Amino acid sequence: MTYSDDFLRTILKRTKTVAVVGVSMNPVRPSYYVARYLSLKGFTLIPVNPGHAGQQLFGAEVKASLSDIDGPVDMVDIFRRSEAVPPIVDEALEQFPDLQTVWMQIGVEHADAAAKAEARGVDVVMNRCPKIEYQRLFGELRMGGFNTGILSSKL
Repeated sequence: MTYSDDFLRTILKRTKTVAVVGVSMNPVRPSYYVARYLSLKGFTLIPVNPGHAGQQLFGAEVKASLSDIDGPVDMVDIFRRSEAVPPIVDEALEQFPDLQTVWMQIGVEHADAAAKAEARGVDVVMNRCPKIEYQRLFGELRMGGFNTGILSSKL
């Protein structure tokens, strides 16, 4: 899938609330540090993981499912295997009438679920990471793939 920088930038600029499905409480897991990064960037984060429901993560209560979320969600960020995507998208479309984006993480793709969301006017991004795209598009990602905060001519 190819997405223009303008398309991705528009999504990231308009998004305020993100439900992260499949978030882990383990700080070495990608879902944990992506969620942490998004929360530090000012996004309202709603963690979703039935195995950790009721616990706190980044100041928010972990929900068991999207149906347990009260209030609007702009983007659903999916950290689950591709075959798990269709029921997540169905639940998101049912629960959030004003949903703007379904984002599937690196390695996660489901064309049929994407088509269903797009038919409802929801933007879809597959096989990408919002943390990486945010860093790349807003000047935080450096040549080595991370921002060290140190200016140097050495790599």
